[in-house]
Amino acid sequence: MAKKAPNPIDKHVGSRVRMRRMMLSMSQEKLGDALGLTFQQVQKYEKGTNRIGASRLQQISHILQVPVSFFFEGAPSTPGATGLAGMGEAPSPAYVADFLATSDGLSLTKSFMRIKNSKLRRRIVDLVEQIAGEE
Repeated sequence: MAKKAPNPIDKHVGSRVRMRRMMLSMSQEKLGDALGLTFQQVQKYEKGTNRIGASRLQQISHILQVPVSFFFEGAPSTPGATGLAGMGEAPSPAYVADFLATSDGLSLTKSFMRIKNSKLRRRIVDLVEQIAGEE
């Protein structure tokens, strides 16, 4: 029997849980302990393998100190969905959220934001764009 692919919304919410957990330098085990779960269950939530129920998501939002809406920011739109997407506000590109959910992406972002000199930050962006071959 073939495994069912995770729902894109469940994957997105899980990746946002992972991103926020990593921003707080919190382990899966520590989050699991706070929720009364194993770190393996937290892993399944973060991968979107297991769906996070509403009350559990509320609990996670409290532990990670963000509103529940944080987990849905930039979520892929679903057919027939209405709301902000219908008002002309485009969600952030998924690749940005995917990048920020990695340890390298999070580390780079945190370090970059500690650079106070805006001209230096701009020069770093220019350098990275040149290295990547963009203009």
